[in-house]
Amino acid sequence: MSNAKTFPFKNARRITDAEVGKAQKAIEKATGKKRKSRGRPSKIAGEKFRAISIRLHPKILLWAKREAKKRGIGYQTVINNVLLKKSA
Repeated sequence: MSNAKTFPFKNARRITDAEVGKAQKAIEKATGKKRKSRGRPSKIAGEKFRAISIRLHPKILLWAKREAKKRGIGYQTVINNVLLKKSA
């Protein structure tokens, strides 16, 4: 849109969830393909993580954050992986 700065967005109508659903169904019908679902796939019951609170020594937390930065993953994932290896 070349006139995005002058478009009166305050006066624009919001699209309802029902309208979005109808549009998605129309696209699927026109293309003959089911649209991919968005977001993360749900985990099986035994693999779902549980939210807990845990207190760790500051040195452990610093180690986990350094490891996470090296590996390019989150520090909670590092802690989880180490605990999973120990339990196996």
